[in-house]
Amino acid sequence: MRNSLIFKLLGAFLLIIAIGAVVNSWLTSQAMDNAFSLYSTRNSQAWAEQLSPALAEYYSINMSWRGVETILQSGLSSSGSTGMGNSQGRGFGQGRQGSAWMANQRVILANEQGTVINDTSGELLGHELSAAELSNGAPVLVNGTQVGTVLVTPNNIAGANTPAGQFLASVNKSIIISAIIAGVISLLLGAVLFFYVTAPLRQLKKAASAISSGDLSQRVDIRSEDELGDLGQTFNQMAESLNSAEIQRQHLVADIAHELRTPITVIQANLEAMLDEVLPLNVEQVAALHDETLLLNRLVADLRLLSQAEAGALKLERHEAEIGSLIQRVVEKIRVQAQQKGINLEIETSENLPRISIDADRITQVLNNLIGNALRYTPQNGKIIVSATNSSGSAGTIQISVTDTGSGIDPVALPFVFDRFYRADQSRARNSGGSGLGLAIVKQLVEAHGGKVEAISPVFSNADKQGYGTRITITLPGKAS
Repeated sequence: MRNSLIFKLLGAFLLIIAIGAVVNSWLTSQAMDNAFSLYSTRNSQAWAEQLSPALAEYYSINMSWRGVETILQSGLSSSGSTGMGNSQGRGFGQGRQGSAWMANQRVILANEQGTVINDTSGELLGHELSAAELSNGAPVLVNGTQVGTVLVTPNNIAGANTPAGQFLASVNKSIIISAIIAGVISLLLGAVLFFYVTAPLRQLKKAASAISSGDLSQRVDIRSEDELGDLGQTFNQMAESLNSAEIQRQHLVADIAHELRTPITVIQANLEAMLDEVLPLNVEQVAALHDETLLLNRLVADLRLLSQAEAGALKLERHEAEIGSLIQRVVEKIRVQAQQKGINLEIETSENLPRISIDADRITQVLNNLIGNALRYTPQNGKIIVSATNSSGSAGTIQISVTDTGSGIDPVALPFVFDRFYRADQSRARNSGGSGLGLAIVKQLVEAHGGKVEAISPVFSNADKQGYGTRITITLPGKAS
């Protein structure tokens, strides 16, 4: 569970929430402190301007600053309206609130030369202030002449015991509490969201585990149109392919066993009959057994050729050849067999066909299989046409078609005619169509040349017969692919 994706996502989400809360709290606290600092500075300047006339009056009465520290200390520590002493001046405070605020302030008074003559904190007495420091205060003017400068600065406006400090502490506490509450809510919502997002992945994991255990019927139901939806669709396609491959494997094993059983059974039965002296041991019987071994050997050779082609291990001896001459040679060898069945075998080739790079022996095998298959299904007095033309789609590409006037192929069976051991006749009788490997070998040999093959049978698909039963067309590229 520690390595679960949802816990990793929640951990990352929690880290982001924590970082966001810390950064937000720090920025808010800094902004609040800066705002209070600006507020304090502006109030200090305002108080300095208010103290300036009272100090000017004090100086004009006493003609010196002697004794001013006592007046300033008593004025800052008093509450209410406090006079300058003996009613000799204006009050410093502006009511209780003003005196309470001033009690937290530090008052610095410098003479006309900028030397500090009074500091309520006692730190800068006798220190000479710079022009920049003096500019932060308010000048004390008597009859238009500057006799000093007063500066007001906060002692500790954000102290723990001050109202401002208490306010800042309350704000910071509220920020921390709100960040924690927001983090918890976000974490709960994130958990729900992550659980929903990872649900398809858990479904995929469950289905994949079932498939790894051999249950190839598993599929996932992911209806989203995002990347997870695409992943689910790809997974279903993969599972379908695996299921189809397993079914084909099972059928292949059954088909091979069926095809091998017939010649082996014949050989075994004849040999047992000879051993029991039921059949004579003569040349005729040995020849019959030899024919069965030839059939068995041919079946094994076809299977080997098909497996090599499907695995891409079939080697082609390519040479440039004239396809018209190749078709002529193949047809002439089969013409006698066609005449014996009363079938007319014709050739139709275009003029100036280009020479193409092919393995002549393999293409000869392709033509033998196609024409032999057409002879098997074409009735007496029927016709087979072998044609070769330039493909309209690409220069140098040739299309070779074998067209018969047989009974055609049912549309249900048409998509499977190039599968191994497939026969439209489900009785699988040998007299209904060879071993079932001929068209599969044709497909693999043509594709090994970089071409393609297709079968068309309009007899079943159209109400009006188009003059033929089945047409199988192979397309060969002009250059080796």
